[in-house]
Amino acid sequence: MAFDIEMIKEVYARIPERLEAARKIVGRPLTLTEKILYAHLTEGPASQVYGRGKSYVDFQPDRVAMQDATAQMALLQFMQAGKDKVAVPSTVHCDHLIQAEVGADKDLSKAKDKNKEVYDFLASVSNKYGIGFWKPGAGIIHQVVLENYAFPGGMMIGTDSHTPNAGGLGMIAIGVGGADACDVMAGLPWELKFPKLIGVKLTGKMSGWTSAKDVILKVAGILTVKGGTGYIVEYFGEGARSLSATGKGTICNMGAEIGATTSIFGYDEKSAAYLKGTGRADIAEMADAIAAHLTGDEEVYADPSSYFDQVIEINLSELEPHVNGPFTPDLAWPLSKFAAAVKENGWPAKLDVGLIGSCTNSSYEDISRAASLAQQAVDKKLVAKSEFTITPGSEQVRFTVERDGFLSVFDKMGGVVLANACGPCIGQWARHGAEKQEKNSIITSFNRNFAKRADGNPNTHAFVASPEVVTALAIAGDLTFNPMTDTLTNSEGQQVKLDEPKGLELPEKGFAVEDAGYQAPAEDGSKVNVLVDPKSDRLQLLDSFAAWEGTDLKGLKLLIKAKGKCTTDHISMAGPWLKYRGHLDNISNNMLIGAVNAFNDATNSVKNQLTGGYGEVPATQRAYKAAGIGSIVVGDENYGEGSSREHAAMEPRFLGVRAILVKSFARIHETNLKKQGMLALTFANPADYDLIQEDDSFDILGITEFAPGKPLQIVLNHADGTSHTITANHTYNEGQIEWFKAGSALNLIKAAAK
Repeated sequence: MAFDIEMIKEVYARIPERLEAARKIVGRPLTLTEKILYAHLTEGPASQVYGRGKSYVDFQPDRVAMQDATAQMALLQFMQAGKDKVAVPSTVHCDHLIQAEVGADKDLSKAKDKNKEVYDFLASVSNKYGIGFWKPGAGIIHQVVLENYAFPGGMMIGTDSHTPNAGGLGMIAIGVGGADACDVMAGLPWELKFPKLIGVKLTGKMSGWTSAKDVILKVAGILTVKGGTGYIVEYFGEGARSLSATGKGTICNMGAEIGATTSIFGYDEKSAAYLKGTGRADIAEMADAIAAHLTGDEEVYADPSSYFDQVIEINLSELEPHVNGPFTPDLAWPLSKFAAAVKENGWPAKLDVGLIGSCTNSSYEDISRAASLAQQAVDKKLVAKSEFTITPGSEQVRFTVERDGFLSVFDKMGGVVLANACGPCIGQWARHGAEKQEKNSIITSFNRNFAKRADGNPNTHAFVASPEVVTALAIAGDLTFNPMTDTLTNSEGQQVKLDEPKGLELPEKGFAVEDAGYQAPAEDGSKVNVLVDPKSDRLQLLDSFAAWEGTDLKGLKLLIKAKGKCTTDHISMAGPWLKYRGHLDNISNNMLIGAVNAFNDATNSVKNQLTGGYGEVPATQRAYKAAGIGSIVVGDENYGEGSSREHAAMEPRFLGVRAILVKSFARIHETNLKKQGMLALTFANPADYDLIQEDDSFDILGITEFAPGKPLQIVLNHADGTSHTITANHTYNEGQIEWFKAGSALNLIKAAAK
């Protein structure tokens, strides 16, 4: 069954007209990215050329997807918007709240019991407002979207930073905060600064141990975790056309790790094959009819440097398998150099756990290739030296790979199949012994490997590789093992070598599933009640944030000067805190507890200027709030990288932080701060970060004349009576300034609905 077929027909019907208008306005051939963006303008056919990296543009996305952790806050906000039904097709996917511990069945059963209140809330609010609901165990949002909802030439937003996974099927799919999702579900335009473009030309064809994962591991090494910020990455070339749709999804998924707005591949024969294989032959037929519109123009790909802001070329025939890490996804090592890096850096060579799956690498192709290695281990009498876990991406994939015998092969090798959920990838891993904080190494086919992310242990060295390389290293139990060149000793004392992995892009007998886990909403939701217990510690109805008081902000205290990498994991941790994602007051007790204080190199320890003593960050901020004193957070480069979680913006707002002042922001986090009525500011001179002292108070001047492109002045009042006045830049446009004045973007929606 194809979902939303009438909506897709409408999108395809208007694309030719929209692109004709865009060509006349732009006056040159178009990239695929430009085609989709210009086809989704709120204004309709284009009337002007939009400046890359300059123009704020209103778009009309085709759909919205939300995962259960972020959906709670998104839907709590939507409930305040005064709407009877969502304006675009929308879905909720229950994948984040299932903790991995012993295995799929027991873990899923425990999660359903433990999270019943939240699941019931999400199911009922979905039922009321016309939202499709994917039950716990149905699968990970991005794999389920790729299998059921992604379509070439479409545009979607999702409340998860890895929403770009759908770019594997030629869709502009962008991760956002819940407030953005709320806007689109309420029928409002969605605003984005028109992105700059990076073109990645793929030549040649992969073979042997190399997989699609190695493309993005290589790109991450080239661009770093912030090199894609403000860009959409468009892949093209003969090499791109040789990759499977799910392989392309893997590459687009992990594009979030370079800060890219999203990543995309054009429609081709592999896209059509995947659509047909997942029961959507009718969409493939429609796409075939406008195929020229669903890829970049030939002139663009013939001379990419004339059309892209930056061009990277990778020869897949020469690409080597990579391992990235530890502690950051952009530290890229070709497999031939990885063993030496392990030894030179003193990383633990003994591999404790190998983990495959997650939203990034859980397709049929991924699992079949990893299973071919597991079968070799069984046949060649090798016993896996490391623990090994498998996370299927969806119930459809799990059911099919079980039918085809792959799960039993993993079982013989000693593997444990986890629930169809995010699990260890997002910190939902009850890893026994992690509390001892011992130095150890794990390797995953996931997308992120920040310190403490998987298991809470800051000394776990997490590395990222393809499922094939992860499986081989788990068999060896040794990070210095190179499966392309080295041998292993089997149970009979013989030296054996692993052969190259082999797999299938799609199952020969087709996909199968008994219960995919989908629940359609009520035709008429007007009589459906959404109940939130006032005594609940997991769900809390929202109150509106206060509007701006109309004056400059003076006497703000320094809450924390964060040092170095400060991701959304540092600002609002996941793991055990996920249970509070629907309760703003309770989850605010994790605010910035992972950030490193520049003055004492400690986490969750800041000076309380009211008492002179040191305390936990949330408690200190609550003391300022109780005293009616605002505060400011100071940060370093790429502040807020990582997950799209808007809690990292809502918590400071809720507790009374008035401004975030940093060297630079990650895209989604900056937008989330703006949506919640916060001041998101950057140092005009990054060296001014060094002027901030522990006992400073701040006056932010010029807010009464707040205007696009006009910097603000900040006075740093030091404890010794001296002061510095520095300049702070911002990227607010007229509409975003109105969000600030109203107290939040949602306040404006509510006012308009009255």
